[in-house]
Amino acid sequence: MATNGQNLTPDWTVSTAWPPIRDELETETSASQDKTVQQCLPLLHAYDSSLRDYHHNDLPKLDRAKHARFLHRSLQTLPAVAVGYDASRPWMVYWALTALSILGEDVTPYRERVTQTFASMQNLEGGFGGGHGQISHCASSYAVVLSLAMVGGSDSLGMIDRKALWHWLGQVKQADGGFRVCVDGEEDVRGGYCSMVMISLLNLPLSLPPEAPARRAGLESFMDGLPEYMSRCQTFEGGISGSPQTEAHGAYAFCALACLSILGPPQRMISSYLDVPLLVAWLSARQYAPEGGFAGRTNKLVDGCYSHWVGGCWPLLDAATSDTQAKQAAENLPGISLYSRDGLTRYILACCQSEKGGLRDKPSTYPDSYHTCYVLAGLSSAQHYNYYNKGENDNGLPEFRDAFRWASMPYRSSYKTGEGSRLRPIHPIYVIPWSAVEDTRGYFEQQGRF
Repeated sequence: MATNGQNLTPDWTVSTAWPPIRDELETETSASQDKTVQQCLPLLHAYDSSLRDYHHNDLPKLDRAKHARFLHRSLQTLPAVAVGYDASRPWMVYWALTALSILGEDVTPYRERVTQTFASMQNLEGGFGGGHGQISHCASSYAVVLSLAMVGGSDSLGMIDRKALWHWLGQVKQADGGFRVCVDGEEDVRGGYCSMVMISLLNLPLSLPPEAPARRAGLESFMDGLPEYMSRCQTFEGGISGSPQTEAHGAYAFCALACLSILGPPQRMISSYLDVPLLVAWLSARQYAPEGGFAGRTNKLVDGCYSHWVGGCWPLLDAATSDTQAKQAAENLPGISLYSRDGLTRYILACCQSEKGGLRDKPSTYPDSYHTCYVLAGLSSAQHYNYYNKGENDNGLPEFRDAFRWASMPYRSSYKTGEGSRLRPIHPIYVIPWSAVEDTRGYFEQQGRF
């Protein structure tokens, strides 16, 4: 379902009709898939009178005001029944702040509250837990660092104990090149991605701390063995699994591609350590017709959150397969997209918006801040052409200059969605606004190394 950057007419047969070839074998999975298509087709056909009228190339507008109110409410004091989500507080803050930022909302009024909330989650040994008294974890530390980057300010960024974090990351670096997500926890690609995001944004030394256990295996840098570990996570299908010999998953594919894109030029790093044609084939199969959205795994249903986890893989793969991106972007002539941006846009605007605000997995589910964040991130990526600007922005950190060489420009869709549906671009690696990436990197460059 690939489309190019020009104003071409969408393929209505693919996007509004059942697949022409259907497997006659009925299973629980096929029944769930048919039910999902039945839920989506009326919305894709614009038969639902509760949505705004649209016709031909028009789509429903993004109801940004309702979505913003939904997100602001999610940052207020939650009821007692939400106690089960205590360990996810950093993520809940990150999801809401990211989604609000994509919508163009100012999140700096949350600065003091966010900083105070996270101060109690920082551990003396380094890193952040999911809540007060909880052990440090790569995922919660990642969410905290990116949230503080979005609210900005020296008080917020300055509260991060970088030296302790560096020592803690040395404890989770493994002899095989990968990272555990916490001390004695599981080792997977999330640990590598989250760690390299923090190391690059916070200007941490690349060298391992002297006491790091991985030094006993001959490793000297956080980067040592990491690309090889990512390579071992590619499965026979072509997708990326969380750890070697497990099932391929769209979110792990994004983590691996983004991590490799931090370590060096995407065209060199991704092409050297992954079978790119096989990965492209696997990711392409994750976009479904007629829905237009993505599924995260083989034989699974379409899910709005993969608008980012799978959709966010494509600009990174674009950079890995093309050395003419910057020239094309400068001429305002984006090349062929590796996925259907219009199909994804159609699914998001027609099927993922809740009438009461927030975005959802699919029409049969309820909205939440997690799906709202990653659906909007996927829509933003579909609306912008994010490209690797080879050879420019050399004023960045020497070790990570390639992670900061990206640029963005609007993508010209075949659909008419109205200016009210345009979103702010987000950085394809760090998944926060570009300004937050640049300001945070600049702040810690001024702080220097320790």
